[in-house]
Amino acid sequence: MFSVFNTAKLASYINFVSRTMKHVVKILSLLVAVSAFWIALLQAAIIPRSHTWLLPIYFVVSLRCYGLLMVGIGLMQFPTCPREAVLLQHDIAEAKDFLSANGVDVGSD
Repeated sequence: MFSVFNTAKLASYINFVSRTMKHVVKILSLLVAVSAFWIALLQAAIIPRSHTWLLPIYFVVSLRCYGLLMVGIGLMQFPTCPREAVLLQHDIAEAKDFLSANGVDVGSD
């Protein structure tokens, strides 16, 4: 039983690290691609240097806008969990009963 628990815990940890590393690799590859694009624009002189130096600022602003958009979409698509809400209300009522039995004032709700 001890080895089964450790194996399950280790598998969970490996899964977590794997997902985290995928995100790190994605972010780093995006950073490298943007840096290469920026350096190419600096070397090719297609865009005037005064505009090219502003590209990192534009990138950070657009990344923030993208992040806000993803948070907004996530909030709009947030799932409702009626079963969990009922269970939570049950737990709250149980906790109130327990605290009332032990002499703690929990309000008149």
